[in-house]
Amino acid sequence: MTPMTSMARFQTGPRSSQGGATLVVGLVLLLVLTVLGVSGMNTATMQLQMAANTQFQQDAFQMTEDAVDIVIGTRNYGTGAATLLDWTGAPDYDRRALTTYRGNTPVPDAAYSASEVEAFHFDIQAWGKGPRNATSNQVQSFYVIGRAL
Repeated sequence: MTPMTSMARFQTGPRSSQGGATLVVGLVLLLVLTVLGVSGMNTATMQLQMAANTQFQQDAFQMTEDAVDIVIGTRNYGTGAATLLDWTGAPDYDRRALTTYRGNTPVPDAAYSASEVEAFHFDIQAWGKGPRNATSNQVQSFYVIGRAL
């Protein structure tokens, strides 16, 4: 056997000129898909955290509203010193409210003289807290009609 014939036997034609290009292209595509997948997971995780933070902020706001409702519903206010609805000590969801008497104004009414009926004005400053240090603060004013002092 001559060396020429043994070399001809191992050459397969156009396939031998590729030199592993399919492997390189496949690995590059796999790398691109992996980067896209990891990026998509990071984006999804960030969006979940943003949605949770928005929910916790809304929970804190609702706790603030709850504090205002408790003060008005229980009639925990008066014309004397400021009244306080204090924290309950809950670790995640809690509320606080400070009610202050602001003054009174006469209310003219056909059934009463102006000196018999007055509007008593109050301010409620309320705080609420939720998970992840979400906080809310609001001031609400209201008045109550009653007999003059």
